[in-house]
Amino acid sequence: MTDLTALVLVCTLSKSPAESSSDLIGRQVLAELEKHDVAGELVRVVDHDVRFGVSTDEGDGDEWPTIRAKLLAADILVIATPIWLGQPSSVTKMVLERLDAELSETDDEGRLLTYGKVAAVAVVGNEDGAHHTVAECLQALNDTGFTVAANAGTYWVGEAMQSVDYKDHDVSPEATTAANKSVAANTAHLARLLKANPYPPS
Repeated sequence: MTDLTALVLVCTLSKSPAESSSDLIGRQVLAELEKHDVAGELVRVVDHDVRFGVSTDEGDGDEWPTIRAKLLAADILVIATPIWLGQPSSVTKMVLERLDAELSETDDEGRLLTYGKVAAVAVVGNEDGAHHTVAECLQALNDTGFTVAANAGTYWVGEAMQSVDYKDHDVSPEATTAANKSVAANTAHLARLLKANPYPPS
C-alpha cells in the first residue's frame, strides 16, 4: 500500500529525449523509494517553460505553478542535479530560487506549506564537488521548510578531466547503488513519521 508520494525534479540541462545521467540517478532513487511504498513521479524541469524569479507564479505562461502543485501534493522532494564547474546546475539554482517564494506561503497555523515534506539530493558529475553540491542544495531546501533525513544525499563523481558519465556504466557503481538505497529508506521513514506527527503550529 502506497501511503507516501514523491516528486523527483531532474535538473539536467538536456531536454527530453536526450539521455541524462541526472535523469538516470533520479529514476534509480525513485525505484528505491517505491520499495518503501512510495509512489512517485519524475519531472525534467527543462522540458517545461519555467521562468526565472522568486514568486510562486511569474505569469506570461510560466509553468512553475504546475510543477509547484505536484511538489505541494508530494511528501518527498528529490532534486537530481549534475555538477557544472563544481556547482549545481543553473536549472537547480533556478528551482531553488523559485522555492524561495515558499517562505511567504503558510497554512492556517502559520506553518510553511513545505513543513512536513522531506527532501533529498542526487548528484552526478565528472569532477570533484559532490559534497559541496549536496550541501548547497540541502541548505537551501531546509531554509525553505523541507526536512532532511540522515544521509540525504547520494552521488557519483567520475575521474577528473575524463569523459565517462554515470549513464555510460553498464552497471551502476556499488557505492552509489548503496547510497541510493540509504537515501530512499531514510527519507521514506522520516516522511512517514512527519505525516503521522506534523510539526506544531508556528
